[in-house]
Amino acid sequence: MREEYHSIDFVRHLLSTSSDTTKPRFFRKELTLAEAQRRLCRLYPASVHTVEGMKWGYINSNGNLKIPARYDRADDFQENGLAIVMVGDQSGVIDCSGQFVIDPIYESILPFTEGRAIVIDATGFKVIDEKGNVLTSKPYNFIAPYEEERAVFSDRSANGQYLYGYLDRNGQEIIALQFEYANDFIDGKALVRLTNRNFALIDKEGTILNTYAYHMMSGFSEGLSAFRKTIDEPFGYVDENGNIVIEPQFSIALPFQEGRAVVNTIDGINNRYGLIDRQGKFIIQAQYNDILQLGEDRVALGKAIVADKPYYGSIYAIATSDGRRLTDYEYDTVSPFKEGLSSVTQDRYTFFIDRSGKRAKNYPVVQGTGILTLENGVIKAFVDQRVMYFNRLGRSIWKPNTIIPLQPPYRVREVKFNPNKDYLVYYPQIEGMKNIERQSEINQLLKEKSNVKEIPSNVQLDYSYTGDFAIEFYRKNLLVIKLSAYEYPFGAAHGMPSQEFVHINLQTGELYELQDLFKKDADYVSVLSEIIGNQIEEQQQQEFSYFFPQAYKGIKPDQPFYITEDALAIYFQPYEIAAFAAGFPTFKIPYDDIIEIIDIEGSFWRAFN
Repeated sequence: MREEYHSIDFVRHLLSTSSDTTKPRFFRKELTLAEAQRRLCRLYPASVHTVEGMKWGYINSNGNLKIPARYDRADDFQENGLAIVMVGDQSGVIDCSGQFVIDPIYESILPFTEGRAIVIDATGFKVIDEKGNVLTSKPYNFIAPYEEERAVFSDRSANGQYLYGYLDRNGQEIIALQFEYANDFIDGKALVRLTNRNFALIDKEGTILNTYAYHMMSGFSEGLSAFRKTIDEPFGYVDENGNIVIEPQFSIALPFQEGRAVVNTIDGINNRYGLIDRQGKFIIQAQYNDILQLGEDRVALGKAIVADKPYYGSIYAIATSDGRRLTDYEYDTVSPFKEGLSSVTQDRYTFFIDRSGKRAKNYPVVQGTGILTLENGVIKAFVDQRVMYFNRLGRSIWKPNTIIPLQPPYRVREVKFNPNKDYLVYYPQIEGMKNIERQSEINQLLKEKSNVKEIPSNVQLDYSYTGDFAIEFYRKNLLVIKLSAYEYPFGAAHGMPSQEFVHINLQTGELYELQDLFKKDADYVSVLSEIIGNQIEEQQQQEFSYFFPQAYKGIKPDQPFYITEDALAIYFQPYEIAAFAAGFPTFKIPYDDIIEIIDIEGSFWRAFN
């Protein structure tokens, strides 16, 4: 295609012309704007390791970088020819040329639906159109993506109660705040909760079509909703008229898909999942640790990996929707079918299967665990926490670089450690130091701090572990490497993240601790403790604070920290002084505020100044 066609404005002009013969053949046969935009935007997000951390750009189907890697995050291009990206901690939207159509001014942007996107900034949630115009008259506490020209929103009412309502596509409150909870619209109707034991079905204008006196309802799918009469009773299904179609008998009752629903018939840690039809008859008997509806008349039947510990997860067999098994129990993960293909993992390999449950021919097998998607003939692989691309023959189109060049002769090499399907670590190794022996010592320390250790390969672990690293700061001779990890014990409510920063002088081989930044006689613990205490006090005076009252007692001499360009950052572990949702509470202290106690002649300071 000629370069002048690589413009959405040009496409709009072509699509608006009255004569089909004036359009290039590429645009004929009633090509819609969305279809033309998709063809123009056959670009794919790709990552590059740099001294500034992981950066993202976009490649074409040949693996050529068409939009430079300058973003801190990059999402797929959507059907409207736009993609959400992040610069620093701010989100914006670009077009196919990489130009911002919405500047990066938001904390977050949700994907566009029905020509609208939800954006979040310091004031709250708002609705924007594809040009970035803010449509809502004020920010809200919450707005969900649009479905059927309506978006659920929530805010506090005049009396302080947290309620829900609906916005129209113009961002106006078409159904005012009045519900205790609200679901998306499906086929012009939505289920809302009026009070604790009173649900209602409404139309798109807010008119109540029916009410239901139940403790819990899940929302209608294919005309049926799971319900629970009281908190202690099991689930059944009710239709839109309020008639009980399937009597309460299940501990878990999932939404209907293609006339079938997954249910569990037992409480506690054990599972007995089955598949029922719309009359409540079991199509697949309730005897499995898990059942996944995959679409295209296929399901995955899950058998517990460890029989007496079902929370460890399942290994899956592929079956038809009536329970006829097509494979043995051999897949660790299974994704829904799309156009006859499902992405699965088996041990430490990821590949496509066809509807027979067997590996699809003429598609690659990728080493590592993750998911494959087929996008315009290009295979996108999110495998082992990295994004890479292949063609149909399995030839690599793009893989992230594993060498991060610093100032010559220094560089950092990424090494992958994956001894078990549930244990994955990327750890750094430094190259180019003059003192080879010291370099080896530092690299061994980095391996140990990254939790590279002996892990059995064919044993089912009782947890999963993922570790990674990034260059946090690099100037002059100082390299600061961030080591991060997440450990999840199977069956737990959530895992536990960890992080540590290693400060390395590449010239001398010194490793710096917090005390090394300050003069020998400086009471840096008291000075920093007071500054942080004041910051916490300011935050606690806000309407909402994550900090635990009286939990902060000051910092320790070896308090975790890291260096930035213009400030010292002090941080705490999750739960140490604040709720888990606060992550790692971090306090940045400008060097100018503590310069009197910094040892400006010391090795640490001079390593980066």
